[in-house]
Amino acid sequence: MSEIREQTIVVKWSGKEYQINDLTDQDTVAVLRHEIFKRTSVRPERQKLLNLKYKGKPAEDGLKLGNLELKPNFKLMMVGSTEADIEDACQKPDDIGEIIDDLEDNDNEEESLENSAIYLAKIQKRIKDYSINELNPPRPGKHLLVLDIDYTLFDHRSSAESGSELMRPYLHEFLTCAYEHYDIVIWSATGMRWIEEKMKLLGISNHPAYKIMFYLDSHAMISVHTPDRGVIDVKPLGVIWGLYPQYSAANTIMFDDIRRNFLMNPRSGLRIRPFRQAHLNRSTDKELLKLSKYLTDIATSCKDFSKLNHRKWEHYDSRK
Repeated sequence: MSEIREQTIVVKWSGKEYQINDLTDQDTVAVLRHEIFKRTSVRPERQKLLNLKYKGKPAEDGLKLGNLELKPNFKLMMVGSTEADIEDACQKPDDIGEIIDDLEDNDNEEESLENSAIYLAKIQKRIKDYSINELNPPRPGKHLLVLDIDYTLFDHRSSAESGSELMRPYLHEFLTCAYEHYDIVIWSATGMRWIEEKMKLLGISNHPAYKIMFYLDSHAMISVHTPDRGVIDVKPLGVIWGLYPQYSAANTIMFDDIRRNFLMNPRSGLRIRPFRQAHLNRSTDKELLKLSKYLTDIATSCKDFSKLNHRKWEHYDSRK
């Protein structure tokens, strides 16, 4: 296999320049459009890439960037409008990603993503470039628990007078119980400032019964291209494992309400039931209470988490 090379492209749009250096020559034009969207908010279907040509014609989305033979720091001219500049009737639903995620999972797709050289190279770049602010050091002999925030720990869409009204029931009891056997990391597909504010609001950042090792934000994620879902951002656990080699698939578990977020590590992810409409479900939601028992059971009875099927967590029997 030929060496995977990093690719840097400078996008000129609306009087500004945006440097995109999170690309390789094996990424497609569709991935480039996705990265442009993340920086400019111009959706891929609204982008017109004026000087991105292949054999005299506009480069198609499935074409690899390496085939374009672009010079280093190639300047790409783009025109396009953000959704904010377009009438409301043209906007796509906010929750379209969650609707897509309800589709049946493709195990072969997950396997190919997990072992793809392109995405492994992106993970290595994250390991090299992403800076972690370690709040508390790892503890010898502990497992690793990686937690999402939105709809996993609290309902971020409903209105309320205080954060405690939107907090998932048994949250602090869950984290206290988990901390006995696990170092805890929070990973959200949002910005770091937002994460820090929400952790303060929920009383997680300074709780006396447990400690959070560090936070990861959207910049630690990578973009992947899948036949069924198109270009999406995912949370590769390899970023953590590369920086903290004491953790691996054998002792790591991730909770997220969106399964596609752990496509790179399907055997390490557990899809938690989303916590929505807090004012209606606050008195009946016992998901974290049940998962506390599961975390304790596997930590004390299983030597290799990669052998577990987390989709059947509710039926786990430590005696077997």
